[in-house]
Amino acid sequence: MNVRLLVSISGSLLLARLKQTIVAAVGVTFSITMFVTLLSFMSGLNDLLDGLIINRTAHIRLYNEIKPSDLQPVNLSETYRSYHNFVSSVKPKKERLQIYNNGAIMDFLRTDKRISGIAPKITTQVFYNVGAIDLTGVINGIDVEAENRLFLFQDYVTEGNYIDLKNTPSSIILGKGLAEKMLADIGDIIQVTTAKGERMQLKVVGYFQSGLQDIDNAQSYASINTTQKLLGESGTYITDIQIKLKDITLAPDIAKEYQKLFDLEAIDIQTANSQFETGSSVRTLISYSVGITLLIVAGFGIYNILNMMIYEKMDSIAILKATGFSGRDVNRIFIGIALTIGVLGGILGLILGFGLSVAIDQIPFNTAALPTIKTYPINYNPRFYVIGAVFSIVTTYFAGFFPSRKASKIDPVIIIRGK
Repeated sequence: MNVRLLVSISGSLLLARLKQTIVAAVGVTFSITMFVTLLSFMSGLNDLLDGLIINRTAHIRLYNEIKPSDLQPVNLSETYRSYHNFVSSVKPKKERLQIYNNGAIMDFLRTDKRISGIAPKITTQVFYNVGAIDLTGVINGIDVEAENRLFLFQDYVTEGNYIDLKNTPSSIILGKGLAEKMLADIGDIIQVTTAKGERMQLKVVGYFQSGLQDIDNAQSYASINTTQKLLGESGTYITDIQIKLKDITLAPDIAKEYQKLFDLEAIDIQTANSQFETGSSVRTLISYSVGITLLIVAGFGIYNILNMMIYEKMDSIAILKATGFSGRDVNRIFIGIALTIGVLGGILGLILGFGLSVAIDQIPFNTAALPTIKTYPINYNPRFYVIGAVFSIVTTYFAGFFPSRKASKIDPVIIIRGK
């Protein structure tokens, strides 16, 4: 049968029931709009929440861990090798946190093509001396430029300039919560004491705010040289090597490889932050579930409208079949109606979904916990629009398939005889 004729008939049936057609198209439009907007917003929110940790966390961290020896002397004895030995109150062995031969290790890591960058670090516990009170906390000694390049350090420095940490001797950047507890302004001199009793005065050159209160209330940053001087260690003293990979999914396997190769503890980002990955997966699953449910509901609306149209157009269908239209032609006419509703509603829904996402992206979102975030987060991933478009077509196709199959099986003789 002539395709142009089938299209013309489909258009006539659509216009004949214009209100119902508009209602069905609005249903698809609303579903696609909310599907795109919901996924864009939830995905943006996931990126924001994960970024608070993932952007500040190494993909792999190499370090020495203080722990009891796995093999006690009694287990090494030939006499008691076949016995079950029970040793209680085992204490950690005397071992330094320093990574020995760290220069050679970092040189080797720089040659690994799977790695995008490395940053040495020193982590040490200190007491911040505030009058007669000592506040416990942690100083992170960092290579300022490497830390900024790999972990966007400057984005979390809310006051002051991060590079002053490198250019100003004996300087420190305090966590915002910690600075408020100490009433320390930029330019002030504070005093810290190490666990060994070493004391040092440091100049405050800035504040940082990660968005995690527990971190901001305890942690601060200094240059590696300043931290080594604070601890009374040599210029080769390093406690951590932070590694960032080109492909984060390889982190667990590479961590195991490096743990054996360097005889160091190696923890990957998936293990260290598994709860955040689980939370993101659950939120994404909920978003997709709600969006797909909206599309399915719209599909049932189209199904009901086409069913009603078939009952009301029995005479027209009978005449079409009596004049030579086959059941397949009738099937194509009603599937064409459904797809027209789906395509038009889907295109309009994608446009409105993008517009609504842009509108949400402009809404101010100011909170002290997230100083670098100024508006609500939106992710404009093209995948959401492709999924919405495909799903709208698939949903409306099946919504029109079953009513069209019923219409194609109508016997024109019975309909005309009944009239």
